[in-house]
Amino acid sequence: MCGRFASTTKPEDLVELFGVEQWDPTETIAPSWNVAPTDSAYAVLERTPKGLPDPVRQLRVLRWGLVPAWSKSPESAVKMINARADTVHEKPSYRQAFASRRCLLPIDGYYEWETIPVPGRAKPRKQPYFVSRTDGGVLALAGLYEFWRDRTRPADDALGWLVTCTIVTTEAEPLLAPIHERMPLFLDPGAYDAWLDPGRTDPDELRSLLVAPAPGALRAVPVGAAVGNIRNNSPDLLRPLTDAERNFGGAGGGTTLF
Repeated sequence: MCGRFASTTKPEDLVELFGVEQWDPTETIAPSWNVAPTDSAYAVLERTPKGLPDPVRQLRVLRWGLVPAWSKSPESAVKMINARADTVHEKPSYRQAFASRRCLLPIDGYYEWETIPVPGRAKPRKQPYFVSRTDGGVLALAGLYEFWRDRTRPADDALGWLVTCTIVTTEAEPLLAPIHERMPLFLDPGAYDAWLDPGRTDPDELRSLLVAPAPGALRAVPVGAAVGNIRNNSPDLLRPLTDAERNFGGAGGGTTLF
């Protein structure tokens, strides 16, 4: 799964990296090393603007935590931050978005917590890791987005619309499996076009896109427990723990992954 991530790349750089054709420079968000559910995040998507014949690749700011169009309220968003790749095509909350509203969420990396039993203690220790690309590049997560309208407001009230997103997850690759059984589905550049293309709507064809790149592109580094508090937000959250700091965290150790 994915419950926290870091996103600090400048939007100008994302525009160039993803071949974005449309972006409103006034729609920006501050860099964050601790993005949490219901926070805003950058998303790359393709939609056909009114009056134009073809889809245009856009950089948008969406709220993390998907709210289906049929929801009575947006309160369910905090529970819908992830969508399983094996069921996303059939779950009522995700299947319409999967068919036509797919996006990429460009991030620096994400956090995952390993559960480590501690002898003599009832509660296990939670060791956070920061997972990122080994080449230091942007990690492009497969996502879905949806539009939700607050029906207590007039239909033409722009403030009555909420655009939200979720991250597609898949089985963890061998390196990451000791930490958690699942991981976000990330894509390499060669898969961007097919994933973003809103003209692709066949469920079977779309399911064939739910394949992560070959193992070896990611690394996991143990970091401090401060990331567990959403009030903490600075580059210090990414600092790798030393062996001494990890041992001080409690007996039982953890999986050393670099």
